[in-house]
Amino acid sequence: MAKRTKKVGPAGRFQARYGVRARTRVRNVEIIQKAKHVCPNCGHQKVKRLSTSVWECRKCGVKFAGGAYNPKTESGQNFEKMLRGEAELPTKETEKPKEKVAKESKNKIKGGKE
Repeated sequence: MAKRTKKVGPAGRFQARYGVRARTRVRNVEIIQKAKHVCPNCGHQKVKRLSTSVWECRKCGVKFAGGAYNPKTESGQNFEKMLRGEAELPTKETEKPKEKVAKESKNKIKGGKE
């Protein structure tokens, strides 16, 4: 059987409607969304999307929540790194309290000292 769409992929169903950018975005999202992903439980490439943010492994049957189009989001991966201790947690020493910042900005406006 011949391939119907070479460049447009799954967005070929829209034909000439909706504009190039919209069709390209839909194509990119759907390619990622409909691909098989790696299961965090068993490690097989059998994870499929059930509904928005709900993913299921067809091998071991585990269901889990993830991103809308990807089972693992970038922010979720960063959070996992923080839990494992690979990334540093933000410290309170580097942050200034809001009250001190407000006083400093008022003093700068008035031109006075604390």
